[in-house]
Formats: sequence, C-alpha cells, structure tokens
Amino acid sequence: MWKWQAVGQAKAVIVLIHNAYEHHLRYAWQIEQWRSADFHVVMGDLPGHGEKISKGAIHDEAFNDYEESVRMSIKIAMEHELPVFVIAHGLGATLAMNVLGKYSASIAGAVFTSPWLRLLKTPAPVSNSLPGLHKLMSNIKLDHDIQIRNLTRNIEVMMVENDDPYYQTMVTSGWYAELQAYMKQTELGKTRFPDIPTFVQTGEHDQIADKEAAKLWLKQQNLREFSYKEWKNGYHDLFQEPEREDIFISTHLFVKNIMRSLGYLVE
Repeated sequence: MWKWQAVGQAKAVIVLIHNAYEHHLRYAWQIEQWRSADFHVVMGDLPGHGEKISKGAIHDEAFNDYEESVRMSIKIAMEHELPVFVIAHGLGATLAMNVLGKYSASIAGAVFTSPWLRLLKTPAPVSNSLPGLHKLMSNIKLDHDIQIRNLTRNIEVMMVENDDPYYQTMVTSGWYAELQAYMKQTELGKTRFPDIPTFVQTGEHDQIADKEAAKLWLKQQNLREFSYKEWKNGYHDLFQEPEREDIFISTHLFVKNIMRSLGYLVE
C-alpha cells in the first residue's frame, strides 16, 4: 500500500483502485493531478498484480482477497479523518461496487470508470468451449490478450507501456469463470450499493467493457445524486486518453461539488 501526500493543505483523500492485469505505476499522472489539487492519495496493487507478479505468472487469485485489499485501502484512507472518495477503474470499479455494498464505511462519493459488468473482449478459447468445462479443467491457461492499444488511443502512453513487465493478461480458466460470475452478480445487484453520490464514466469506443451495462447498473441504483458521462471517441482507459485533462477536470468538479454539499469550503 502506498500513500502520497497532498502538495498543500489536504482537502480530502482519494482511494484509487486499478483494473485487472495492471498496477499503480500506470496511475502516476492521475496521482500527481490529485496531489497538486491538494488531495492525499491512497493506492495499492491488487493481490498478484504489479511488482508482486513474477515473470510468466498466471492470475488465479481469489476475489475475496481482491475485496479485502480494497477494504484495507479504504480503511487506511479513513485514518486521515477527511472526506474519502473512491475512484475505481475496470475490474477495480466492480470490486468497489461490492465492497461499498458490504461494509458501512462512510464514503463521501464514488467515481467508476469503465466498470467490468459485461465484457466485449474475452479470451479466444472461452467462446468456443463447452459449458462447465472450467469445472473440469480449472487450471487451463487463457490469455485475455488485452493489449495497450485496446485500452487507449494515446500514442505517448502506448510507446511507454507496450513493454511493461508488470502488465500480465494470462489467467486460469477457473479464475475467468469466477470473474464472469462476479460480474454477473454485480450487474444483477446481488450486493446492495449504498446511497452515496456516484459518477460513472465510460468511453464511446470502449473495446473491453460494455458501456450499456454500466449505464443500466447506474439506473438501477436507488441514488439521490448520480451522474453519467460517455466520453466521445474514448477507449477503455479514460485517464490515459488524449482527453485525460478534461476527464480529470470533470471528475474534480464532481468531487468539489460533493465537498461543498458537505459544508467544506473548496476553491
């Protein structure tokens, strides 16, 4: 777990939760934006991700362990005794949806980008396999094969991250089956999401996750304050896109408006 201090007097704490297969180093730009705007940032790599992954390793982590990692990040953020906002991406957003529904942490607001509720891109062998095959052969290796060019159209990001040694998309068929079940139960609202201000953002040309599922999930929640934004031309990794400054400004405004409603003076 890592903590970054606000440049000035801290206004609140941002908890960042990354997507499947990636790690906190991909969030350096966003972390610096929040710090410069006077927010503390808390972030950790999910179990089996980032520097914890060895060369040639395959994702087979338990989703309960993922949830515990998210819960611990929120717990650490709460120690500052400031408003806490959860900003989660991809599978991280799906995990946060469930964690916030299970624990009564006093979160000021949540921002979910490109949540994994239904996937458009699946490992090739999965679509051709027989139903229930994963139960018989749960250790079969699958390559989800989500490449950086599928995530963003930002050439600068692609050049830097194409050879990222910590970005790993190999999984077991058992892990992928659990992922499918986890997304389905989230989409169907099996865990009741709390009534907190929520902002869901998707990309118009997301190749990975179905943006319509994210929109439907938001509509089904019993929320008094919520927003939805589909970014024109956007791919999956919104905070890596060429428009990421605009996306940050929109997210920052959402956070500032919540803080004003809570009685904080925000410039």
